[in-house]
Amino acid sequence: MDVVTARVDRALAVLRQADSLTETGAVSLATSLSAEDMVITDLIARHGLRIGLFAIDTGMLHTETLAMIRALEDRYALAVRVVRPDPAAVAALVSRQGAYAFYDSLEARQACCQVRKVAPLAQVLQGHAGWITGQRRDAAASRARLDEVETDPVRGIAKFNPLAAWSFDDVMAYVRQHALPLSPLYDRGYRSIGCEPCTRALKPGEDIRAGRWWWEQDGASKECGLHVAGVTS
Repeated sequence: MDVVTARVDRALAVLRQADSLTETGAVSLATSLSAEDMVITDLIARHGLRIGLFAIDTGMLHTETLAMIRALEDRYALAVRVVRPDPAAVAALVSRQGAYAFYDSLEARQACCQVRKVAPLAQVLQGHAGWITGQRRDAAASRARLDEVETDPVRGIAKFNPLAAWSFDDVMAYVRQHALPLSPLYDRGYRSIGCEPCTRALKPGEDIRAGRWWWEQDGASKECGLHVAGVTS
């Protein structure tokens, strides 16, 4: 058995564990429309799992990212629930600190992420038994000890990271093998893709996370707050 096949089998086992929770409540993939999440979506559709999909439209995503919603729905005939931040909360944030204050300080950037990402996530996960992410251990130093199955300490629900052990090369190998929809941003050197003002293409030799919040010096801070280290289940 080759490495990619073994990785797929393990990821599917984790997804089946997540699927079993749908007997007690909703379980959804929080898709960022990344290559990783396309792999997970393909596994969900290919194996008929009862797992929903939602995407958080922060109001600052790349046009290419938003276009992946339609590409995904056309490919799989699956509905992607699009969740957006509270307009009043966004307006208050912009009034208080300006539309692009996230370039000025870590605190301002985290406040923006809180309104545009974290609060909508909390809203959509209400009543859920679990949620699924496309996180990988080698994508960031802060994720080096990521478990495949854990308990979300903020929401007290199960959290599944089926691609935790995958490398970026594993992900792209699966994408190529199954001809999955993929954002054209990858061809332009992007790897970790978030909001447009906060994401750039990588320079030669840079770490995969270097294109996120590149103006911040502390690599440990390069998280938006969606993911908090959980307790292993």
